[in-house]
Amino acid sequence: LSKMNDARIFVEHTLSEEELLLQLVDEDERRTALSFGSARRRREFMMWRHIVRRELGRDTLIAYSETGAPFLPRRAEHIGVSHSADMVAVIISERHCAIDIEDIGRDFSRAASRFMTPDECALGSDPRLQAAVWCAKETLYKYSGKKGLSLTEDLAVTGVDFDNSTISGRIEGSRPIELRMRLLENNLIVYIG
Repeated sequence: LSKMNDARIFVEHTLSEEELLLQLVDEDERRTALSFGSARRRREFMMWRHIVRRELGRDTLIAYSETGAPFLPRRAEHIGVSHSADMVAVIISERHCAIDIEDIGRDFSRAASRFMTPDECALGSDPRLQAAVWCAKETLYKYSGKKGLSLTEDLAVTGVDFDNSTISGRIEGSRPIELRMRLLENNLIVYIG
């Protein structure tokens, strides 16, 4: 999709399960992939690994932090991953990073009161606002590296600028954090990195 500073972002349609099974590097990973009951979930799991290893080398080791976030224990690069329908998004950066992807057509209206504050609802009337706030909060949550943060109390979106493809946010009242957004094939991608 793009390169911003030192971050590389990949947004791709998932390959078939058969193609992806050939890309897995060890039997434990194959067993993990096949343990998912959903074919879609299996493909997502394998696809983001395929992208990371295609870009960084087939022998790239992938592990999980205490909070469940993937990381590369033997490399300096940081990664972030997300998926939506048949798309997978991966960010690879020399700095801490995070990414989220959502179908822009998803109906967020029923859940909006659980993730948007009145101040966030007042940020504008653009029909993409709810999707942008959701993606931004998912990205901030991943970026925080913490579990159990409240979407309405600990994570805040303070500005959404669709013209400049930026979002401003905060984690637990921290300094402002700038997020970037892109629209690709009816998917909104929001990232920090």
